[in-house]
Amino acid sequence: MTTPTWWQAGLACRCPRCGQAPLYRGVLTVRDSCPACNLDLRAVDTGDGAATLLILVVGAIIVGAAFWVEFHLEPPLWVHIVLWPVVTVPLTVLLMRPFKATLVALQFKHRASEMGL
Repeated sequence: MTTPTWWQAGLACRCPRCGQAPLYRGVLTVRDSCPACNLDLRAVDTGDGAATLLILVVGAIIVGAAFWVEFHLEPPLWVHIVLWPVVTVPLTVLLMRPFKATLVALQFKHRASEMGL
């Protein structure tokens, strides 16, 4: 069994030890243990780290895009009101799972003793 790198496990949303089983039981609920290698994942605590990082990344992308649209296309205000929530919500939902999985993988890599290993 080869251990995946933290970024491979994070992007694939897989177990940080074996890289085979899915990390999530639901949308964002981390499994209690890995079904493939029995890694105990109950001690995993990413807190609000993924959401905070995601706010910074998506916020920078959306604000930059909004400025570009405003200064190059000069649309009416209602276009901004309709456009940016439609872009922001799917982008946030799409990126939240890999961001959280990456933090779980980094926690496994750097603080394995706190995860009960």
